[in-house]
Amino acid sequence: MNILMLNPPFKGRFSREQRSPAITKSGTLYYPMWLAYATGMLEQENFNVKLIDAPASGINEQKVIEIASGFNPSLIVIDTSTPSIYNDIRIGETLKQLLTLNSQLSTPIIVLVGPHVSATPDETLKYSNNVDIVCRGEYDYTIKNIARNIEQGESFDKINGISFRKNGEIIRNPPQEFIKDLDALPFVSKIYKSHLDHTQYFYGHSQHPIVAIIGGRGCPYQCIYCVYPQTFSGRSTRYRSIKNIVDELEFITSEFKPLREIMFEDDTLTLNRSRCKKFCEEILNRNIRIKWSANSRADADFDTLKLMHKAGCRLLCVGFESGNQNILDSMRKGISLEKMKQFASDAKKAGVLIHGCFLVGNPGETKNTMLKTLEFAKELNPDTAQFFPIMVYPGTEAYRWAKESGHLRTTNYSDWLTLEGFHNCVVDYENLSSEELVEFCDYARREFYLRPRYLVKKSIQVIKNPREAGRTFKSLKTFAKHLVKNAKFRD
Repeated sequence: MNILMLNPPFKGRFSREQRSPAITKSGTLYYPMWLAYATGMLEQENFNVKLIDAPASGINEQKVIEIASGFNPSLIVIDTSTPSIYNDIRIGETLKQLLTLNSQLSTPIIVLVGPHVSATPDETLKYSNNVDIVCRGEYDYTIKNIARNIEQGESFDKINGISFRKNGEIIRNPPQEFIKDLDALPFVSKIYKSHLDHTQYFYGHSQHPIVAIIGGRGCPYQCIYCVYPQTFSGRSTRYRSIKNIVDELEFITSEFKPLREIMFEDDTLTLNRSRCKKFCEEILNRNIRIKWSANSRADADFDTLKLMHKAGCRLLCVGFESGNQNILDSMRKGISLEKMKQFASDAKKAGVLIHGCFLVGNPGETKNTMLKTLEFAKELNPDTAQFFPIMVYPGTEAYRWAKESGHLRTTNYSDWLTLEGFHNCVVDYENLSSEELVEFCDYARREFYLRPRYLVKKSIQVIKNPREAGRTFKSLKTFAKHLVKNAKFRD
């Protein structure tokens, strides 16, 4: 049986799997990691699978139709996101209708996956009669079970983790349990190797080319805005074994050429300090020489950071979010400003670069607290920084808060992006509009990056390390136009 796994075309290099899906001003494009994992599970069952990442390869809708028509899939799995949901449903409808007309076989089953439809399964199925199934949460095993049932001509009644339409009625089956034995999954990098071109993916804060993998799923922290723990992977952390992860590192360093870095997309790689240290020791014991980066909270201690750097950690992506303690508390960040300052100092001493993330528009935000956040960012002085307006996604506490408090100005998901595909904001306060939140982020970005102190630091870095020069200039190529425009903020 043929199965098409599709990250569909939308707006240019639209990045669905990042935590705030959009076209990024740095040119960053995430791997379709969850689609790739499910592809691997299907291939283990000897299904004939084709994985298409249209945003990465530049494939337009017509080309997708041509490929699908030649492949003739019985099952089409489409990745989705909040801002692209209408587009993704329409592409699914088009494929289903055209393949039904052209095929001698039965009509293909259309399945939608991802955080957005996990949070809105009934709404999604009611929106289009051509969508047959929605997967809720992690779908590695769910998709495999759907494929088996299609092949065997069985109903979907006993497949956990799905909502589907039956005789005009929407059926919601019990949830799929979170995967506990992550070692049973295939190496996602093997799927990349078979189906994708790793040089097409880019992270603005990391060296290129890069391969992104994951060592654990789930996050126990209670941040109200973070979409994946609340809608997709859960708030209980599950780990791959250290041996399994480092085995994959050996595979990647052997099979991917050229390669400059590996990115760990765990929500928080440093969550378990003891485990993190053992992981670093295993890398050193096997003498694996590759730079890597990871997501971290701003609370890792100096000893852990120092060992991470010794094992190849080049950079940590860290959500500092705000320079005001009351705002941090309102978003339930669970950390203090002083702790974050200590972390930034320790990381610098340990030789680990920091990509700092700052988020404005949370409960209690004012123009003054946003300016405090900008000053905090300058004080921390990370290697790179990004400033986002709050993006509230269905299924999160932030979305419920915005909607119930009357701050959500629209429920048209297309408005989550600008016309160009960049991050927009749909939250309005009495004294702070969504336009002002977006305006501030443009202003803050310019104020942070065009400081003489920062420019001197980056110039020295580029001179001392030619590899950093490649990453810096590649980011600058797409990023510069967003810095030079006259971004103002009325305080």
